[in-house]
Amino acid sequence: MNIVLLGPPGIGKGTVAAKLSKKLNIPHIATGDMLRENVAEKTELGIKAKSYMDKGGLVPDELVIEMIKERLSRDDCKKGFILDGFPRTINQADEISKFVKIDKVVNIQAKDEVIIGRIGRRFVCGQCGAIYHLDFIKPKKEGICDKCGSELYQREDDKPKAVKERLKVYQEKTEPLINYYKEKGLIVDVDGSGSPDEEFNLVLKAIS
Repeated sequence: MNIVLLGPPGIGKGTVAAKLSKKLNIPHIATGDMLRENVAEKTELGIKAKSYMDKGGLVPDELVIEMIKERLSRDDCKKGFILDGFPRTINQADEISKFVKIDKVVNIQAKDEVIIGRIGRRFVCGQCGAIYHLDFIKPKKEGICDKCGSELYQREDDKPKAVKERLKVYQEKTEPLINYYKEKGLIVDVDGSGSPDEEFNLVLKAIS
């Protein structure tokens, strides 16, 4: 099954996708992680993308589409995949439809205030990239990664000012995708205001 997860930043798409990947035995493809890897490695794509990401803006289509095409052509995607963070625009959706068929689009929803509060309590390991949340996934030792012992930090795009801008960008650019996929009969709506386990169970039910 080829699945797209839609929803505003901080809604929990990454957590749900990771669990779905394990449950369905298909790869979780997170464009956010792929872009951050390029930024960390200072690739040509990463340098260009960083200026947009730091401001909470969307990375231009042409910087993302080629990367996604290459990833979906790999053998591990033959039985299906979970796209997290792509497509974000109708242009991207049109492009992806040229080389893969999407079976289900899960639209995870929550109010802005829930999302801003949730993201503000999220921290990341600077070394291995593990994600923690002060409500749902607490580190054993405050400020320290359980996996590698490195220091945790809050990403620039997770700070309140950037989150508000990201939500504004999402509403302007990404929400039209919901109507795009509704017209194709692929959308299922899921409430994302609960705990990660509640959200995952609702998504699993929606795609079954």
